Amino acid sequence: MARNSYELGVGVSEDHRALADAVAGFVERTITAEVVRAAVESTDEGKVLPFWDALVAQDLLGLHIAEELGGQGAGLLTLAVALEPLGRGAHTGPFVPTVLAGAVLAAAYGARAEDNSALARLAGLTDGSRTGAVALTSDLTGTLTDGTLTVSGTADGVAGAVSADVVIAPVAVAGEQRWVVFENIELAISAQDSIDVLRGAGRLQADAVEISFDRVLDVGSARVRSVAAVVLGAEAVGVMSWCVSTASEYAKTRVQFGRPIGQFQGVKHKCAQMGIALEKARAVLWDAASALDRADDTAEYAAAVAALIIPDAAVQVAQECIQVHGGIGFTWEHDAHLYYRRALALRGQLGARDERADAVAGYALSGLTLSSELELPAEAERIRTAVRAELAEIAAIDDEDDQLVALGDGGWNLPHLPRPYGRSASPLEQVVIAQEIKTSGIQMPQLLMGTWAVGALVPHGDERQKRELVVPTLRGELVWCQLFSEPGAGSDLASLTTKATRVDGGWRVSGQKIWTTVAQFSDWAMLIARTSPDKPKHEGITYFVLDMSSPGITVRPLREMTGSALFNEVFLDDVFIPDENVVGGVDDGWHVARTTLAGERVALSQKMEAYATDTDLLRFAIGRDLSPVARYRLGELMAESRAVDVIGSRVVLQQLSGIDVSTTSSVGKLLGMALGQAISEYVVAELGVAGVVSVPGERSDHAMEQLIAGRATTIYGGTTEVQLNVIGERMLGLPRDAAHG
Repeated sequence: MARNSYELGVGVSEDHRALADAVAGFVERTITAEVVRAAVESTDEGKVLPFWDALVAQDLLGLHIAEELGGQGAGLLTLAVALEPLGRGAHTGPFVPTVLAGAVLAAAYGARAEDNSALARLAGLTDGSRTGAVALTSDLTGTLTDGTLTVSGTADGVAGAVSADVVIAPVAVAGEQRWVVFENIELAISAQDSIDVLRGAGRLQADAVEISFDRVLDVGSARVRSVAAVVLGAEAVGVMSWCVSTASEYAKTRVQFGRPIGQFQGVKHKCAQMGIALEKARAVLWDAASALDRADDTAEYAAAVAALIIPDAAVQVAQECIQVHGGIGFTWEHDAHLYYRRALALRGQLGARDERADAVAGYALSGLTLSSELELPAEAERIRTAVRAELAEIAAIDDEDDQLVALGDGGWNLPHLPRPYGRSASPLEQVVIAQEIKTSGIQMPQLLMGTWAVGALVPHGDERQKRELVVPTLRGELVWCQLFSEPGAGSDLASLTTKATRVDGGWRVSGQKIWTTVAQFSDWAMLIARTSPDKPKHEGITYFVLDMSSPGITVRPLREMTGSALFNEVFLDDVFIPDENVVGGVDDGWHVARTTLAGERVALSQKMEAYATDTDLLRFAIGRDLSPVARYRLGELMAESRAVDVIGSRVVLQQLSGIDVSTTSSVGKLLGMALGQAISEYVVAELGVAGVVSVPGERSDHAMEQLIAGRATTIYGGTTEVQLNVIGERMLGLPRDAAHG
């Protein structure tokens, strides 16, 4: 049975889902509440629990290590997949510090597989006979003399250090930061009082420790921090996953004022925002781990995005989990504080937020770009060859009208539709077609609301409607509008009052519609009207197609805050619609309106390209003298932009695997709409006076236009608040509002 993408975790492949399920089963059986609580009260500073041997037996310690180095060669992404369910279990012990140490050694030893000492070091970490830890910051300094490095100084807050056999730490040597491998017996390691009561942290003290040069690692600090962002970020995602599911379950069952608290919009929206943060964190973690596994040139940029987004999101989600639980969440006996503490500890290890934001800004301002190219199955190339050949023939057509006919008749405009209106294209074929159309340079017709009209008519319309309306729409010959919203029925369409009364040969329709896009230019309209007023709200509604030249229609443009008039009011005064223009059955219009094949269509972007994007942001920022605060905010916006891109990519890949992507897609759209607004606001604010007055050379007119126009993005198509309701109810299973039953 298909599962919602929310339930599947970081991975998108079948193998990764199976691994996540297996680890989750192990955690449920082994890391029980009793085990965790015993660790909380334990005085063992090393926090090595009785399940260590069982965990080692799962063969996870070397999951990410290359085979030539003695590991399983599955990579960091696979490790991240396993770490999420482990993070959900609030596990303690040396597992995460050890796999982090192994990952750092593997990054350094990649070209030195023949080095016996290197292999021995890694072997101990991968077979569980030795444990490790990594200090990501330190005050250690070293002096190099005759091939020996002498190190002195301290490092604080090193997670897992107390029980570690091997510790990796940065050492300042002649103005450079070098990463050094220490044996625990070379250091004075003392336990420190840590906010994370489930994992010990310690102080390292080195007093003129002599290190042979083979223990100075050939790895840069950026790569070490990138690996740490993935490993620690994966555990943080597990923390978030527990917090989201626990808060949501509590919100379903905790009753106040006679209702589950999840039915109150304030709680529902809080939980929905937690779910959104989790999906965003999963996306950038997946992106960073994948890039590091591929050894992309931009891998450290992707990891910097993950390091910026995930730690703070984990802390925020853990805080909100406590808030949803109220007083019970503030007790020692409830586990919420354990996850909050873990989130805080992980964030602390990854450094100050301003440094993480500045790192992202630095990559972005350098001109480096992150690829969004999808890794498709091998079958895609066979499809691509055939698609490219057919599109080449269309591209060779000189007459623009003839080209539009060829595109429409060939099913290229909406290839997910069944033939002959589309191409009955699978999700994979749709992706390839979209890529090849872009490459071909063919200008596709802008169907606008016609996409929705065709989506309703193909599954529900009769043959005449398909022949006379669908075919010319796909050829770009008809413009459509949608007469759904009313002054008293916006997002709540079931409350519509426009009436259709049966007469000889058809229906007489009277009422008012509003927010109708391009109604003044439309040839046809989709219309829903109430045909049986005595039936319940969602029943008694019929779906019509309406010729906009019919007598009795008055279109009044609504001038928007931009000064233009894209939207309209439409007044229907006893307008006649023949029976042949009913779509589907009478009183079945709600079903027609909601089932338009949209769920089968693969969308390749979550951004609102007509509004401000990261391209606009970088065009503004590159070459400009930005203040530290401006750089900080730039880093945040670029990280957010990458998250939206990657959520879109994951939606496509999940759809290719047959996963229900409806709620994850909603998350991407919601984030994309808010991103455009935030970028335009940033640009206008940074411009100061030039952001509100036209100033030559500053492109301020464009920035102001984007800012004003962008306010609509979080309103039309379902307001942010309505979308949060949808995400809370469909993603997290929270109860619907009382008014909806």
